[in-house]
Amino acid sequence: MDRMRPVLATFVALGIAVCSAPAAQAATPAWNGPYSLVRYAVDKTGTSVAAGQSEATFSADYVFSTVCSAASCVATANNGPKPNNPTISVPSHYTWDGNRWVERFDFQWDCYMGEGVPKVWAPAKSWAFYTPQPDGSLRGTWHTDIAGGPCRGSVEMPVAAFRR
Repeated sequence: MDRMRPVLATFVALGIAVCSAPAAQAATPAWNGPYSLVRYAVDKTGTSVAAGQSEATFSADYVFSTVCSAASCVATANNGPKPNNPTISVPSHYTWDGNRWVERFDFQWDCYMGEGVPKVWAPAKSWAFYTPQPDGSLRGTWHTDIAGGPCRGSVEMPVAAFRR
């Protein structure tokens, strides 16, 4: 038993040292400052007829500000243009999920029916994510599920954010 005492004391000391060491903490995420958000609509895919409709890549400039609480970090896209679709709420809010910034929102999809033909509106759900890249940009995907109407189905396109 006396031989085991030094071994036992060593294990106890190691256990105390490990338990009292401060845990490594991940850096607090932040998405701050002026960014240009690019939606690569020319590369969109999906099951909706809207995915096959010709559309140019488009971008808009925003000023991001991040606020963190004990529960989450939220980046808000401020000072951007008003969306053409009046059912999309502004400003956009992106929540940090531990790896990327994620936005989720419900709105009415405005299904393009052709030149001079009224659009058909249908409920839709979107999510977009932006993952920080080593070069300071963020890249990701914007996905939309359209619940009904002639554009029923999904539309997905790559997105990116570049610091201005």
